[in-house]
Amino acid sequence: MYGRSDEAWDQLTGAGLKFLVERAQLRKVTTYTEMNSVLVQRTGLPGFDFERADERAAMGHLLGLIVERDYPVSKLMISALVHYLGANDAGPGFYALAQQLDLLPKGSSAMAKLEFWIGQVNSLHELYARS
Repeated sequence: MYGRSDEAWDQLTGAGLKFLVERAQLRKVTTYTEMNSVLVQRTGLPGFDFERADERAAMGHLLGLIVERDYPVSKLMISALVHYLGANDAGPGFYALAQQLDLLPKGSSAMAKLEFWIGQVNSLHELYARS
């Protein structure tokens, strides 16, 4: 999928989850750009080219895989810790996945989405800062 093998996706998912847990333990968030750099460093795999729509979608796919792996443990969306450079919010894919998981009602207002995201970030920080 997206020109990457299942093995590459598995490696990226593991490295991405480890990085996001580290960020949560430090009570921090990250950006897509920083996450991309860390993934290249830790896996040796090519990074995502955010100039291309398919590569932006591929990063979204990766974040979905990371949530899928972590959600049974945390009951939270760890991808909440990733936001756009210069923004203070999650991307639209985060909210779409939250709706798919029935964590956020479809048609939620911008304020409801923001409150949901903040709640996820705070809960992730609490959960992982203790461990």
